[in-house]
Amino acid sequence: MCISEEVRCQLARRFDVLLPHLNERQRRLALATEARLLGHGGVSVVARIADVSETTVRKGVFELEAGVDPLPEGRVRRPGGGRMRAEVIDPELVPALMALVEPDERGDPMSPLRWTMKSLRHLADQLSRQGHRVTAPTVGRLLKEHRFSLQGTAKTLEGGQHPDRDAQFRYINEQVKEYQAAGEPVISVDAKKKEQIGQLPIPGQEWRPAGQPVEVEDRSFFAGPHVESVIPYGIYDMAANTGWVNVGTDHNTATFAAASIRRWWQARGRHDYPQASRLLITADAGGSNSYRYRVWKAELAAFAADTGLTVTVCHFPPGTSKWNKIEHRLFSHITMNWRGRPLTSHEVVLNTIAATTTRSGLRVEAALDEDSYPTGIAVSREEFRTLPITAHDLHGRWNYSIAPTGTAAPAPRAGQPAKARAGTLKMLADPRLTGMNPDELDSLRAELAPAQAAAAEQHRYVLRKGRRVATTGRSRSLLSDADEVLLTVIYLRQVCAQKVLGDLLGMNPVTIGHGIKATRKLLDERKISITPTVVRYFTRAEDLRAWITGNGPAGHAPATPTHQALTDPTLTGMSRQALHVLLEELIVPYAAAIEERRHRRRGGSRRPGTRGGVFRQKITDADRILATILYRRRVCGLDALAELFGVCKNTLWNAIRDVLPVLDDRRINIAPAGHRHPTAADLLTSATTDNHQVVS
Repeated sequence: MCISEEVRCQLARRFDVLLPHLNERQRRLALATEARLLGHGGVSVVARIADVSETTVRKGVFELEAGVDPLPEGRVRRPGGGRMRAEVIDPELVPALMALVEPDERGDPMSPLRWTMKSLRHLADQLSRQGHRVTAPTVGRLLKEHRFSLQGTAKTLEGGQHPDRDAQFRYINEQVKEYQAAGEPVISVDAKKKEQIGQLPIPGQEWRPAGQPVEVEDRSFFAGPHVESVIPYGIYDMAANTGWVNVGTDHNTATFAAASIRRWWQARGRHDYPQASRLLITADAGGSNSYRYRVWKAELAAFAADTGLTVTVCHFPPGTSKWNKIEHRLFSHITMNWRGRPLTSHEVVLNTIAATTTRSGLRVEAALDEDSYPTGIAVSREEFRTLPITAHDLHGRWNYSIAPTGTAAPAPRAGQPAKARAGTLKMLADPRLTGMNPDELDSLRAELAPAQAAAAEQHRYVLRKGRRVATTGRSRSLLSDADEVLLTVIYLRQVCAQKVLGDLLGMNPVTIGHGIKATRKLLDERKISITPTVVRYFTRAEDLRAWITGNGPAGHAPATPTHQALTDPTLTGMSRQALHVLLEELIVPYAAAIEERRHRRRGGSRRPGTRGGVFRQKITDADRILATILYRRRVCGLDALAELFGVCKNTLWNAIRDVLPVLDDRRINIAPAGHRHPTAADLLTSATTDNHQVVS
């Protein structure tokens, strides 16, 4: 049959208009309809005009002639067509997949997938190694069908719960309600994470023109050797829904935490609560405001004394700091407000914090605090006992009140201890303690200064594992290199223990110990020896301070009654001045003999990391020599001597055996005494009586 050109043009125009709007089956049936109307040769003509396969048109003709029922709405093909699904072909595929991703990890313990991210590609690769032919999209479909989804971690585990956890929560809630009902201020305090200043990456994103992100350093620790950092310490007023952030630039210490509360009270608290007589503080159990820190409580006692407020502190149990209101009512909003924005200056930090608001009406103020808050400050137990602190009946370590008045002097605040510490260090440079005149001490300091700087840099290099780290460039120690030399000399002179030095300087003895250890190593490397003093060492800071200020005779420490009696001429057979000269003569060779014996026993120099203390068995070298002289004099038995020197019998006997060879080598003759005292009490009584007779 010949089909005219006009009919072909009409078919082409119809197909161009109609076919783009039809699905696969509808197009096939429409083409088959036109082919049937054309008759013989219509299939080939329609296929050429529509640019489809003749098989497609012929299939449509067969469907029309067979009278197939229409398909359900939305379907193009009848059910049952296409390939079978992978889980149907391989029934073991789904169990193998579940074994890899189920929470209890019952899969192959040797599979590397156990220790990698469980991405779709990794899961598909592992299943293929097990003999299951599957692709990553199929794995994703199977996981979704079994109610799996992409999820991060959830911070819900709190570790071991304290038995008083719930009771403490209820107690804090009751205290907050009681204070708020009375119109008294209630604040929640905590320190936010330290942030570095500069073009450094900050987590988060913010809207910017496409392709114009803020350019920052690719590594924050490589930003430079001197990078400023800030420590935001927040105070959140629960009743007023206001925040006040003290942005510090030094250290997050207990002194800084208390100073932040003081600055909040001066800036906001006293104006918002002019009639307040009490203040309730809720804080976590650790950090700079830990309930264990005596400095924190001492600083709050000073704050209470200055403001006239009774300060009550309630700490959340350990591991529950996120329950503190400040975490989710202040800090979380500050973090969201500066997300994706580099903190390039202190001004940016302050303005970003101050611009933080919420729909519930949160208002925030921020202030920069450039004061110094060094680490290592300590409060002694004696000072702490004098503070007006009252523990509550329920868990007194977590809940306590501090009265605004008390017999104890308030603890020194930030900036004040430095002047007192400098005066104490000047006092400790007394030549009677150091055994050197000022020029000799300065010469020793100058000799050790380069080595101290090099050792400090090497120590920092080891700590940071060779990486450059951001530092503020300021001194991070309460003690300078010269101060460490002075304290090391006093310690090696056996004037007093590190605890006494800590009490004098208001510092942690551990901080002093670190400085002494490093300086002592440098002295040993240069073979610089420090001769111990011959006087009995001081066991209390008050005694040492009183002696330096003039309450003791030159060259001698204020001896205890027992020590005064043991140096009596009737017992030693020589005057006290002659005894002092003899002790100075023997103390150096005795110390050398002891070190030589130790060197021989350990087969070399002192091993790194050993303690190497100078106060052995609670008795000084001078006391060991004095005990040996009394033993040679036979003024009393060994048991009585041990009781007098406050050590056990074996310790004293070992000391005497060490000193006797030194006396024999120098041919020092010690004549026996004319009377032997049976007990220690009898010896003390006799010495006291003789002293009274001499005075009379």
